[in-house]
Amino acid sequence: MSLARRIAPLGAAALTSPRTRSLRRWVAERRRRLRGEPHRVLWFHQVDDPYGHLAAQTLGELVRRYDVELVPRLVGPPPDDAAPERERLAAFARRDAADVAPGYGLAFPASVAPPTPQAVALATRILAAALAAPDFPALAVRVGAALWQVDRATLASLAREAAPSDLTRSAVEAGNRERAELGHYLGAMLHYAPEWYWGVDRLHFLERRLAQVGALRPGANAAPIAPRPDPSRLPALLGNGRRVVLELYASLRSPYSYIALERTYALAARYRIELRLRPVLPMVMRGLPVPPAKRLYILLDTQREAEEAGVPFGRVCDPVGRPVERAFSLWPHASAAGKGGAYLLSFARAAFAEGVDTGTDAGLRRVAERAGLDWEKVRADLDREGWRDELERNRAELFALGLWGVPSFRVLGGDAPDYTTWGQDRLWRVEQEIRARLA
Repeated sequence: MSLARRIAPLGAAALTSPRTRSLRRWVAERRRRLRGEPHRVLWFHQVDDPYGHLAAQTLGELVRRYDVELVPRLVGPPPDDAAPERERLAAFARRDAADVAPGYGLAFPASVAPPTPQAVALATRILAAALAAPDFPALAVRVGAALWQVDRATLASLAREAAPSDLTRSAVEAGNRERAELGHYLGAMLHYAPEWYWGVDRLHFLERRLAQVGALRPGANAAPIAPRPDPSRLPALLGNGRRVVLELYASLRSPYSYIALERTYALAARYRIELRLRPVLPMVMRGLPVPPAKRLYILLDTQREAEEAGVPFGRVCDPVGRPVERAFSLWPHASAAGKGGAYLLSFARAAFAEGVDTGTDAGLRRVAERAGLDWEKVRADLDREGWRDELERNRAELFALGLWGVPSFRVLGGDAPDYTTWGQDRLWRVEQEIRARLA
């Protein structure tokens, strides 16, 4: 193992350590108190981001429950290198927001078309004029509802107070700069120094932190404003003759895939349904860039999500490139032996929790033997080609489903249309779909 690959897991472990996070938070809180500043939460709002509209519906309650100063900023879409499949992302976001909104007790219209550029520009001008208004969250919800429901009359009535186009453009440019300087690229982001929280899906993490620093108002409800649903607490349902299948599209370089693997296996076992594994090459090995700010956020966010799920994470030895290719050269053998799931999990755990250099023979042997494979037998397949066709078929299927990222899921069977979604934080929706087909 090279010196760089020896050091990298130690650096990642230090960066993602709960102790490091606590220190960063302590420094931020100390600085806030010394300056006599309030608990200040920045809200980066992209007008035509469906996730922004969902999160905006929670901001009024956030301010009511917590002694915080909410500071809104208007931003545009993420830069190209952070959103390589922009049209797919926009289409999925609309569908996904409508899909998860009921679970969070929020509202987003189903089967909605993208708003016109003219409507987006008008909505942005309306909100630009109200950035300093105390009722900005309520106005953002009203404007968002009108935008997504194509309510031109409401937008026209609100446009009487709209900001001029040049001032609006300056506000968005300033928001983009501040977002980039603080180290992010998306809309629907909350920032409470020094951490980022993505919309309603990560709001409970922000609430937990605000409560820890004493920002919860006296007598306020301490329960999460929009808790992530947890169907696993309900009694398990077993098949009643209906054949239900769960497909998992995962990558060996995706930390989100790693923290979803074991829970996905457990989900399929709990309901006694068939699990089909559909591995794909990592995005960066498929020509899709991942900029540094995005890599850093994913690393820190994965640690937070891993802790919540009880999954070890942090000692990362990035397997991008040759390590992934060598690992997949053994995939046909592992899959044929019925050890495919164990093999993927063993590799991912080695790469993302144990700091193992999976590009070496010793590292890959450790992965294979822990998965129950005989190294002396499988090593004959090491570095052989022939595995790429399967992974390319999986990638083509993923794109045909309107998805491209991992982990992605498809639920089939049970006398219902196929259900597809993307993200380890959508496992609760996957479980809901399974339960509905088995009920």
